[in-house]
Parts: sequence; C-alpha cells; structure tokens
Amino acid sequence: MTEFHYSEMLPLGPDLTPYRLITTEGIGTEEVAGRTFLTVAPEALQALSFEAIRDISHLLRPEHLAQLRSIIDDPEASPNDRFVALDLLKNANISAGGVLPMCQDTGTAIVMGKRGQQVFTAGDDEEHLSRGIYDAFQKLNLRYSQLSPMSMWEERNTGTNLPAQIEIYADTHLGHEAQYEFLFMAKGGGSANKSFLFQETTALLNPAKFAAFLDEKLRSIGTAACPPYHLAVVVGGTSAEYALKTAKYASAHYLDGLPVHGSAAGHGYRDLAMELEILAMTQAFGIGAQFGGKYFCHDVRVIRLPRHGASCPVAIAVSCSADRQAKAKITSEGVFLEQLETEPAHFLPEVTEDHLDDSAVRIDLNLPMAQIRDQLAALPVKTMVLLTGPMVVARDLAHARIKAMLDRGEPMPEYLRDHAVYYAGPAKTPEGYASGSFGPTTAGRMDSYVDQFQAAGGSLVMLAKGNRSKAVTNACKEHGGFYLGSIGGPAARLAQDNIKKVEVLDFPELGMEAVWRIEVEDFPAFVVVDDKGNDFFEETLRPVALTIPVGPPS
Repeated sequence: MTEFHYSEMLPLGPDLTPYRLITTEGIGTEEVAGRTFLTVAPEALQALSFEAIRDISHLLRPEHLAQLRSIIDDPEASPNDRFVALDLLKNANISAGGVLPMCQDTGTAIVMGKRGQQVFTAGDDEEHLSRGIYDAFQKLNLRYSQLSPMSMWEERNTGTNLPAQIEIYADTHLGHEAQYEFLFMAKGGGSANKSFLFQETTALLNPAKFAAFLDEKLRSIGTAACPPYHLAVVVGGTSAEYALKTAKYASAHYLDGLPVHGSAAGHGYRDLAMELEILAMTQAFGIGAQFGGKYFCHDVRVIRLPRHGASCPVAIAVSCSADRQAKAKITSEGVFLEQLETEPAHFLPEVTEDHLDDSAVRIDLNLPMAQIRDQLAALPVKTMVLLTGPMVVARDLAHARIKAMLDRGEPMPEYLRDHAVYYAGPAKTPEGYASGSFGPTTAGRMDSYVDQFQAAGGSLVMLAKGNRSKAVTNACKEHGGFYLGSIGGPAARLAQDNIKKVEVLDFPELGMEAVWRIEVEDFPAFVVVDDKGNDFFEETLRPVALTIPVGPPS
C-alpha cells in the first residue's frame, strides 16, 4: 500500500513581491478564543479594488518594461521589433500619467482572492470589490465593454463594465490564517481570445510530436493579441478547466514560485529547460513583435501538472503588451498593493524612430481613394507607412448594421468608399484631449464582411491589428484592396500623438461602437496584405522543419 502523502497541486514559494501601502482604514484585529482575527471593513475592499484597477490600467511591472528595453538593445532584434518596443515604451510613459489608459480595451475585471481562516468581513466580499471596480470605471477614462444578455440574441452594454469575474477561495496555509491575498487582472478581449484548450492523449508526450504540436499551435496565435507575449503552456491537469486556469495565472507570472522539479507526490512544477526551448522556437518563427523579427514572446512559462491516465489536456494562454495585473494583500498592518512602475521614462533609450527605421512611406489620406490605393500598390508587404488625414472608424456592430443595409439593397455608405476604415473603439475622452485611448481591435472579427463590402466599393483600405484569413487576401486581390496592420498596444500614444480630431459620424446609439471620423497625423502602420494577394503572415504561419530541439519534460 502506498503511504498517504498530501501535496498541494500548485505549491508556491515565499512571496517576494514589492508592495505599497494603500490604507490602514477599515482594518483591525480581534482576539477570540486565544487567536487573533483580522477584521476587514467593506470600505477597505472597495478602496483596494479601486486602486488596483486604476494602477493596472495605467502602470506596468518594471520587469515587463525592462524586457521592452532589452529588445531595443538587442542587436539581433529586427528594426520592426525595435520600433514596436519603442512605441510600447512611449505608450507606457504616456499611460503612467494617469489620464489615458495603456489600452483602449480596458478589459474584463478579474479578481482572485484567498481568504485566511482568521479573517472576518461583513460578508458579500464580491459586492464590495465590485463597488470599487464600478467606481474606477465611472471615474477614470476607461471603457465599458461588458454586454448583458437580454435574450439569446439580444445584448445590452451594462454601462458599468460589470459584472467582474470574482473568485474567492479559503486559504488554509499556516502563517496565512489572518491574511487576505488577491490577484487583480484586467483581461482585454484580444488577449482573452487567445486562450486555448487542446484535449490530447499520452501520444503527445514524446519530443517529436510535442515539438510539431507546439509549432502549429503557437504560430496560430498570430499577432491579434498584441505581442510580444508572456506565453504560458500547461501540460496535464486534473480537469480541462484547471489546466486553463493554471495557464491564465502562469501567463501573469503568478505561479513563478512553483517547484522546478516534479515528484511522486503529484504536484505541478515549472520546467525551466522547456521554457527556454519553447522561447527559442518562437524566436525562430519570424513573426516577431507583430511585423517580423525575433520577439514574438518576451518569455515562456511551462507548467507540468498531474493528469488522469486517459486524458492529457494542454492549455495555452498569453498576456499581451497591456500586461495588466497586480497582486495585493490585507494584513493587520493595512491594505497593500503590488508596487508597479510609476516612472517608466528611465527605460526609454536615447534614440528616435529615425534611428530604428528610415524606410517609412508617408501616405496622404486626403487624396482620393484611387490615388491612395495607387501609392500602396507600389509598396511591398511589411513596408512601414505613416498615415495623415481623415479615416473612418467602424467595428463589429457597425459592420453588422452596414451589412444589413447592403442585404436590403441599400448602397454602401460613402464614408466607407472614400476613406480608409480603422477597426477600433475608443475609451472615454479626457477633458482637454482630442481623443481617449484609441488603439486597434482584432481585424479577424471583421473578415466575413470584407468581400461583400469591397465588392460594393467600400473597405478598400483597412487598418487594424493581427492577421487576416485567406478570404481577406483573396478579396483584396480580386477588388484591389489593402490591409494595413497597426501596432497593437500603444493606444495612449496614438491618442496623444497621432489622433487630432474625433467626431461621431453614424450610429451614435452604439456608443463606442459607433462609426467615427478621425483625423490622424503620422499614424504608424505596416502593409500586411496587398492588392496582388501577398500576405506578410502567410509565410510566418506556415509550419517549417524545426531546427530547434524540444526535449521531454525534465
């Protein structure tokens, strides 16, 4: 008989996180039956969640900023890698001012809490945490993205960005009895949509098959979620949902303190050697930091979990350039939040965009559409362009409205015939600013509209982030269209430096999903799909013979 031995599934080491004090109000202690209990008032939870959402909407961890700087300093980085890294660092500096959030998709608020056995609250902790999140989205320049189902087919924006995803667990660890710990995350749609579960079998667990599997699946992530990524790969899991949740936390570096070796006890562990091998694999893809190069990923976390012998779930998740999370804790000394970087300027190099890429082509969007297309037709894919002039902005709901018009026999709106269309949705506009944070959304969601719209004379120049389907490439070849890739991530910088005017053009009742007219100046983008059927991503997404070995878990 095997002897009983208990092991946590994810045993974490000491917490080395730097924290800052938020408040001591609402925190106390009580002695009961010889034990000291921590008391937490509702206002303490509310204050913590407000501060957490504010911080993660504007600030990043210093380690993340250092990784961006290292791209610029790496002689092996491509000019496009360095350009994106510099743009993201500039964006971080603007966002740190506390006015413009780092990304226009300010995300779903996610809170994971671990409450010690000697922590007293008034109850309804989820409600009090939600109130702080509500206050943050009401008072700050954030975006409401949560849709409530009114029926199976009808939805309505809640207007508060609630509900949040809040999960609170009992913490039974010795030494944590009178402590309340948290992880706060803001997960945007683009990043969340790149979480994947694959139900595999034992057959996957050999070096050759695992390498081929990863080569295909990691390439398919594409750039729509704004790389460089913090990538997490989880192999195994007692259930599919546990594997996915582990991947999400690993991508946030929450599980960095796991053991680095397995044992017969059945706990999960980090495979450090595999992390380096998969990172090297991603560097060889050529996808890079969105438009070619080495830096598809900043880093990789690989976690091996126990599993049922008949199942082998594999979960993959990413944290994007808007790497928004922070740990927090409440102790008898007060309410504490992870110290994020408030002065990211020291990560900026003494370098300008001119040093990084001198091949940018200026495109005047005031010209007739035919002339704009003639200029783009002369450029090879991956060429950087700087756009100046008017564009229209339309995304999911506006596209659905326009499709319905075309289906009824109505003409294509002139604004989509005459102007490039930018797939985006703005955050709130701060007082004194021309625009709120206004970065691109994922292009692929609009793929099904492109052929019909271009056949009707619209959407002949499109601007967004991420790769497109083959149907879009075919439509551009047939109708003479172009898809330009915008850098995913620097929404605050685009709002401050490149977008000069914003006004509602059509469907105002759709809120942030209305059709907008914007004026831009030197708006950076890259030619991704041209009118000849060339697609930059086609080569980088095609599997090739692996030259980097991937060994078995150590």
